[in-house]
Amino acid sequence: MTCDQQEQILNYKLMVYFCEGTDSEKLDWFRIINIAGEKLYEQELRNAVYTGTWLTDAKRHFSKTGCAAYQTGKDYINGTAIRQDFLETALDWISGGKIEDYMSKNQHEPNANELWLYFQNTINWIKVIFPEYRKEMKGLAWGEFYNSFGKEKFDSAEMETRIKTLMMDDDVTKKSGIYPYLLTKDEKYLSIRTFTDSQKRAAYEKQNGVRPMCGEHYAINEMEGDHITPWAEGGKTQTDNLQMLCKKCNRRKGRK
Repeated sequence: MTCDQQEQILNYKLMVYFCEGTDSEKLDWFRIINIAGEKLYEQELRNAVYTGTWLTDAKRHFSKTGCAAYQTGKDYINGTAIRQDFLETALDWISGGKIEDYMSKNQHEPNANELWLYFQNTINWIKVIFPEYRKEMKGLAWGEFYNSFGKEKFDSAEMETRIKTLMMDDDVTKKSGIYPYLLTKDEKYLSIRTFTDSQKRAAYEKQNGVRPMCGEHYAINEMEGDHITPWAEGGKTQTDNLQMLCKKCNRRKGRK
């Protein structure tokens, strides 16, 4: 490099901004200017604001390639440790989604032991309840389930039997939803296969547009396909288990 080039670099004027205000205001400012070059992820922005002894210790557990959190939970969490995905996931779990509140509260704590122990407890709980690992287990909201069901008793052998049955059920279109379904009993997680439009049209014509329960006539757009024998009781999504009900009756039946 020539002397004039060195001089040009040494004399180059830099514009420096001093960010003032509350931590929340600083975070909002960082988000605004995070538009060029290598964009920072949301957790990386938070780390820039909530620096301190707590964050230094948390990053030791969660933020390095091959870190302890990665070794412990890589089969259950999406993303990479180095881009703060593991730290963000653990914080989301323990805080119930209020990550910034949790980081602000703990910013000047001497260590992140609470977060690290919580993370280990959550992963160990998963492994005890569902000891047979499947790829569908990765990326689920495990912290949310641990917070809600961590103190309940489950028969892991019975759980595994039910998982196998549901994995083989063609009506279950979202296999990853099997795990939250077994914990919550909410069928919405399974995305149960619905009747096709042609199946519903055939059933409607067969019923002459009449609701079986009372004999009232409805237009097809006022009716919905219903499992005569509910799916939870072994009923399949097939023509011989289909009837058309008015929307009100179908909703009422679903709540029973």
